[in-house]
Amino acid sequence: MVTRKLLVTHHAPDLDAIGAVWMLKRFDAQHYATAKVAFVNPGESLSVPEIESRGIAPHEVTHVDTGLGEFDHHQPDRGKEHISATSLTYDFVCSLHPELEDDAALHEISAFTTDIDHFGEIHWPEADSTRYCFMLTDLIRGSEFSDRHDDDAQLNFGLQCLDYAYAVLTQHFSAQEEIQQSGQPFELPAGACLAIETSNDDTIKLAQKKGYVLVVKKDPKLGHIRIKVRPDTDLTLEKLHAAIIAKDTTGTWYYHPSGKMLINGSQKHRNQTPSPLNLKEVVTLIQSIYGR
Repeated sequence: MVTRKLLVTHHAPDLDAIGAVWMLKRFDAQHYATAKVAFVNPGESLSVPEIESRGIAPHEVTHVDTGLGEFDHHQPDRGKEHISATSLTYDFVCSLHPELEDDAALHEISAFTTDIDHFGEIHWPEADSTRYCFMLTDLIRGSEFSDRHDDDAQLNFGLQCLDYAYAVLTQHFSAQEEIQQSGQPFELPAGACLAIETSNDDTIKLAQKKGYVLVVKKDPKLGHIRIKVRPDTDLTLEKLHAAIIAKDTTGTWYYHPSGKMLINGSQKHRNQTPSPLNLKEVVTLIQSIYGR
């Protein structure tokens, strides 16, 4: 039975307000999935007459990041705690569904939003760099400049972005686990390399960020192979490309002009024929060419 039908947060909702709404809508869906959202001035709450004018009983209303209630953190006794409306709703949904405590992606969203809400980015490397203007929290704020006073649009933009961030983070943590459990490291004179059989493309970039100079991935479901080299190395894949197309007359291969990517199938090119080569065969070719 639905007991809560209206969420209330402040006008021009920031990442924390949006994060709190998102937590409840996505992870206490029984009560909040279809909840409407109303907006008030920061610190205020929706009055009983305003609530009743919407045909909603007061006990069916939940305030987040405003109103000094259960999911607000602006009370004097909470003001110095490293918490946020998002972390409070995160703790709440975890109390309902304890398995969420093991969801690294969900925890990261709560921790990141809380850090942002306490201006934690002042401690980031090159904190004044313009690269941070491309981050979600600033994009949400940017909507206030380009679409002023449209609270619903700002909220919905943030909710969609958090859905995407959650998906990306889930992929990231899955890739991290797969690299640790299934990755097959090998050495070349140029440095440490990694071979892995997985459908998770995030393993490639993550492995490169971890320092592997070359990563080769075979998708066990689609049969596609992707080979990438870190852009800060002298290694190029031109010789490997020549060797592979001489050996593989079936698969469709794309050699990137940078010399750092050799691709057989991707989301961007959807009609490539998968390669019949297996991971071991590709690694053997790589070692024979670059292992000297």
